[in-house]
Amino acid sequence: MRKISILGTLFLTACVTINIYFPAAAAEKAADEIIKDIQGVTPQKVEPKPKAGLSDWQLAVYPLIDNTLDMLVSPAQAAEADLTIDSPQIRKLRAGMESRFTSLRPYYASGIIGIQADGLLAVRDAASVPLQDRNNVNKLVAAENADRQSLYVAIANANGHPDWAAQIKATFAARWISNAQPGWWYQSAGSWKQK
Repeated sequence: MRKISILGTLFLTACVTINIYFPAAAAEKAADEIIKDIQGVTPQKVEPKPKAGLSDWQLAVYPLIDNTLDMLVSPAQAAEADLTIDSPQIRKLRAGMESRFTSLRPYYASGIIGIQADGLLAVRDAASVPLQDRNNVNKLVAAENADRQSLYVAIANANGHPDWAAQIKATFAARWISNAQPGWWYQSAGSWKQK
């Protein structure tokens, strides 16, 4: 009877259920790529960390253990989560945001605009905007916010999961703040802070 319970346990552990969840890490990577492109920031190369050396006996024993386990329980393979960020609509939105960024940059730098906790822009200090420029600033902020909202929906749709739009927006909100340049303002816990 004991052999049956051990064998039964082994078979139960071999059953694997694969669920498709929102790929949070892939969304962060995609958000960083898009934001850095919009801001014209060149990503820096990350040097791989050196691997710790293994002793000779570890180099001999680990493959044997791995092969033995593979024979007893077939390994489950899952593809690395990926998020599509390329479609005609996404390219159009990115191009518009990239061209608008040059106009927004001085307002970020002066603190006139800031990034809200939801990742959208807000005019922080309308009083410091010359009267003749206020309408232009408001139009830039409104256009940027509309494109950001459309971008999140476009990414969700390009990945066949329109239900992911809110999660993509939340991921981007955190990444907009994380990728803010020194001196820019962002909202945290209801108050404005300078990076």
